[in-house]
Amino acid sequence: MIEPLLSDDAFLLDVEAMRGRPGLHVWWLGQSGFLIMHEGHCAVIDPYLSESLTEKYAATDKPHVRMTRRVIDPARLDFISAAASTHNHTDHLDARTLKPITDMSTDVAVIVGAANRAFAADRLGAEELELLTADDGETVQVGNFSFTGIPAAHETIERDAAGHCRFLGYIIRAGAWAVYHSGDTVLYDGLVERVKPYEVDLALLPINGRAPERRVAGNLTGPEAAQLAHAIGAGLVIPCHYDMFEFNTASPEPFIAECVRLGQPYRVLQAGERRSGTSK
Repeated sequence: MIEPLLSDDAFLLDVEAMRGRPGLHVWWLGQSGFLIMHEGHCAVIDPYLSESLTEKYAATDKPHVRMTRRVIDPARLDFISAAASTHNHTDHLDARTLKPITDMSTDVAVIVGAANRAFAADRLGAEELELLTADDGETVQVGNFSFTGIPAAHETIERDAAGHCRFLGYIIRAGAWAVYHSGDTVLYDGLVERVKPYEVDLALLPINGRAPERRVAGNLTGPEAAQLAHAIGAGLVIPCHYDMFEFNTASPEPFIAECVRLGQPYRVLQAGERRSGTSK
């Protein structure tokens, strides 16, 4: 089992220590989950902090054997103002993570894709009107943060009958900072052109690739993540979506090698580790 760099009390102490510090502070929670802090306000994106998938698939031919120990009990995240989900897969929309967070504070805004509102409401036991929705090019403002939807192609761009995207990424703005969390996506025509105008400071991109023989839907490979970050002019790229489940992981080494080849600034985090940007 991989141990987080910081977990439990040590993790919370690090978060608390950043409250009065200027800039943007980002912690990797494992898989595609991140905590973002700006001016003391905190948002989480795609947090997966439970054993729900391991338990669900334990007796099946697709066991989700956990590789990295949980960073934090979600019930201890009582300071979150916004929680965003990119799509309906459980490692991105986990009731056993999100409900403890929302139960601890009535002020948490939950943002989901417009196509996923009914599904998310049912999974989270929430009234649909309690959920904020984003879509392709639409922006939701929650306190210090804004979330603008960018279509994601988890193999392909899928839309519901009303034309809403089933899979999203987000441009997250916090003050002068712009973060691109791609959600689960592969490269598609027009993605770079959609994202580049936002002048992304930090890109959070999956690297686990595509493995149809293991029934793993499409994501960027490590080299593709490096290439996308470089093409959009990202100030820094952090890889994610690996080292959570044994059947669906990847080494970050090809990602690192391609970043070095391209001259793309990067940082590989351990679960529970923070990256801070203090000036623009």
